[in-house]
Amino acid sequence: MTDLQEKYSQADENNRILSAYRPLPPETLKSLREYYRVGLTYTSNALEGNSLTESETKVVIEDGLTIEGKPLRDHYEAVGHAKAYDYIYNITEKDGLAEEDILCLHRLFYQQIDSEKAGHYRNVKVYISGSRYAVAAVSKIPDEMQKLVRWYNENEKKLHPVELAATLHQRFAFIHPFVDGNGRVARLLMNLALLRNGYTIAIIPAILRHEYIYSLETAHTRPEVFADFIADRLIATQLDLLRLMRDDDTVNDTVNDTVKRTNTSLLSKTEQAVLDAISTHPDYSYEQLAATCGVSRPTIARTVKSLQIHGHICRVGSDKTGHWEVINEVKP
Repeated sequence: MTDLQEKYSQADENNRILSAYRPLPPETLKSLREYYRVGLTYTSNALEGNSLTESETKVVIEDGLTIEGKPLRDHYEAVGHAKAYDYIYNITEKDGLAEEDILCLHRLFYQQIDSEKAGHYRNVKVYISGSRYAVAAVSKIPDEMQKLVRWYNENEKKLHPVELAATLHQRFAFIHPFVDGNGRVARLLMNLALLRNGYTIAIIPAILRHEYIYSLETAHTRPEVFADFIADRLIATQLDLLRLMRDDDTVNDTVNDTVKRTNTSLLSKTEQAVLDAISTHPDYSYEQLAATCGVSRPTIARTVKSLQIHGHICRVGSDKTGHWEVINEVKP
């Protein structure tokens, strides 16, 4: 079994554990959707340079207030993305994906920014800074989008949900059909594919922007690299949700006991391997960690950042002469 297949298996297992909590009380389900509504809106916009913090994003989309000193466009992006997020839940149970669904997602996101271009394919040539590959020519966009929708509908039940979602994002991004907002729509489509197959969404924090762009660029020749990145982000999001569920006193105790027995550490296999390696060899470099854990250097970089984000490790001293320190080991 390859490393990617192992990640698919772990995502399946995490999903099975999360399924044990279902059906959730309506109030809990509503609260979770609002939680991810803010989280996905904030992270997806932050990847594109939006200056609103997560708490400011929450205020803008839930309270309808403006943040002093922040650009009006940043507010429009937050409100528009939240509307598009709501829309993907409206079409989760719908049969198949339609081209109009994609146009509607862009229309909802972009309406306040530029109403004339919202929900319409671009009619100008664009370039992706930092990429060696050209996007679809204007004349080919309609045909390419029809092919994309047809491909999705033919493969929705054939591919593993993570591969399906990652490939949908990747193919859409390579077409780049809109003048702006393509990244946001690509991530919404990716998460729509995950939701339609019973998974949670995948959050990509802004701190992983470099790895995200690198894996997407590499996918032109090695699509498995991007699938691997998305698998990591789905698993991380699943584990975050499991932590929330585990700490929720209102959740059925029997289910909580099952989760604790089945997934005692709530760390991915790679995260646990890196944590163990750092505990024993705090001075290891990324290359040494990669060799010890049997994964690639980019995977080590993502895993280390994830462990830092969740407060499990910290860097003491400089990159060259410092060392890692375990500050919060996950307990069963």
